Amino acid sequence: MTPGAEPVLRGVFSRIGRPPEEPFIPDAFQLEALEAVRRADCLVTAPTGAGKTWIAEKAISAVFERGGRCWYASPLKALSNAKWVEFGASFGPRNVGILTGDTKENVDAPVIVGTTEILRNQLYDSMHRGESLDCDLIILDEAHFLGDEDRGVVWEEIMIYLPGRINLLLLSATIGNADEIARWLASIRGKECVVVREENRPVPLYPLFLHPSGRLMPLVAKKKLYGKIEGFLKDQAGGAGRRRQTPPYGDIIEVLREYDLLPAIFFLKSRSDCDAALKACNNGCERPDGFDFDRDISGLLERFPYLSNHKQLFPLRRARVASHHGGHLPAWKFMVESMMKSGRLDAIFATSTVAAGVNFPARTIVLFNSDQFNGREFLPLNATEFHQMTGRSGRRGLDRIGFMLAIPGPFMDLKHVRGLLSERSDDVLSRIRNDFSMVLNLLLSHSPEDVRVIFERSFASFQSQENGNGSRGESAQRLWKDFQKHLFFLKAEGFVNAQGRLTEDGAWASRLRLDNPLQVAECLRRGAFPESDEALLAAVVALFVYDGDDDAAPSKREIPRRLRRAYERTLATLRPLLERMDDAGFDTGPLPLWAAMAIYFWSRGMEWERLIEKTGMADGDLVMLISRTADNLRQIASLSDAHPEIAKLAARARETILREPVVFT
Repeated sequence: MTPGAEPVLRGVFSRIGRPPEEPFIPDAFQLEALEAVRRADCLVTAPTGAGKTWIAEKAISAVFERGGRCWYASPLKALSNAKWVEFGASFGPRNVGILTGDTKENVDAPVIVGTTEILRNQLYDSMHRGESLDCDLIILDEAHFLGDEDRGVVWEEIMIYLPGRINLLLLSATIGNADEIARWLASIRGKECVVVREENRPVPLYPLFLHPSGRLMPLVAKKKLYGKIEGFLKDQAGGAGRRRQTPPYGDIIEVLREYDLLPAIFFLKSRSDCDAALKACNNGCERPDGFDFDRDISGLLERFPYLSNHKQLFPLRRARVASHHGGHLPAWKFMVESMMKSGRLDAIFATSTVAAGVNFPARTIVLFNSDQFNGREFLPLNATEFHQMTGRSGRRGLDRIGFMLAIPGPFMDLKHVRGLLSERSDDVLSRIRNDFSMVLNLLLSHSPEDVRVIFERSFASFQSQENGNGSRGESAQRLWKDFQKHLFFLKAEGFVNAQGRLTEDGAWASRLRLDNPLQVAECLRRGAFPESDEALLAAVVALFVYDGDDDAAPSKREIPRRLRRAYERTLATLRPLLERMDDAGFDTGPLPLWAAMAIYFWSRGMEWERLIEKTGMADGDLVMLISRTADNLRQIASLSDAHPEIAKLAARARETILREPVVFT
């Protein structure tokens, strides 16, 4: 590539640079939101970087100053941790606590930061005790997660269960149907929900196209693709162009450097693509070391010495680039985020997870694909996904303009991207559904008829009526029938009595807020769990948490005899229950022995690198397996009244697996 740019871009590039420092003056939408949340619920939709966190902090401050309590909930543990530190600096560390499952500090503080699942669980407990949650303001960040296929039910439950006296502040950059959500909330909470919109980005976005020659062009002119791009696409369709197998990442960075368009976030399809991209940057984009960079990286490595031999440390140091995705260790991701935020990196290669809440915007975001994998298949990017990614472009206070750069290739539909530039975010759809944990917890404090009323109040029922897909009652009836299916099974298994109330077993099982509460409860009831070996207990509990696609089967020689016996005992205990669940139409999932083996070896002290080699798992996937196992053990440990000995063993087992590099401080 030879760096070049169309003459029409000269005026655009002249705007690049840091804006002058000015005293902070709140925008009108920020003041409107603050006024609204003092008296009502409020839903704020504003672009990334527009200042939604400022609204949250000022709203918390107003409640804090009059002696009230606040709960700030986010979908990500990493985001919760960041807000814990941020709010601690604002309100004093003693006044801010955190609850994420992994971390539990200062839980009686007037300001609590945590994950939405923990907040939902606190609402379950409050309803069970017949109390109102001790809180005056709830803030739900990333509120568009209400429409998340896997976790949206948690957001909806919170909104349904939350007492009307507690004001609710919802924050999101990407909600298309904010008015509909506000109408629903007003209908079930008996109070106004004010929608506050800000359409303008704090840093304007300019879309670019990079020709394979290295020449930068506007992507759009007069709402159409730039003329030379149209010609390029015709040549490509006629076979005149030649598609590269691997994009020249290093060359692209050099083009961006030439026109002062760094730092950049390259959004790629997969983890392997992100890691492979680093190899293209080992030559041609090296920068001389700077004292600040060396000082910062040395300080971080002193904090995390086990990263000193990280295989991606070389390109980070030599080329100022890094890979960031779910397959990395938490400490590595933290280090990359820290270096990016401090301006030490030129580029990161990331999967779309970076777009969903981790806060390190860049001057330019680079797109190679106009589609995205949703966990099952590749589908064209929707407006919400696109706006989440482009929201990382342009740093408020550091940039006067941000850029999106589209790279041509076999998975890039430029016309689709052009359309997304002006398309509003997608509507959020209800994802409420029944599972055994939800049903058990509702029955702690509600009769089955009460639950029917809850379903009538659901967003699903409201949307069904609003969109003309049926009456509110029809949608509620579908949820009710599925609830009855779960209820019938729980009665047959002895967790619920004939009157629809929890039995003694049902009461303690309701505290297992897990993906597979019945399977764990069955092992507890039947005494199937190991009773004296924390490593074995951790290993067996790991059977219930892994939901990946890997079905590796370890050889018999690798499996310790004690582990195999514990596994076979668990399997024999569960087999009748699993067969009954299958017959009743409930998914059961596999019980992967290799996952138990990985946790067993880790519990017994195996070194991390050896465990990675033995399992073949990515660092981040193994961390996730261990963290979810620890969360299951934490909940088993809470059953000290019903199962005191196993509860004690579970607490010890959890301690054995939560060590570096799984956790870091």
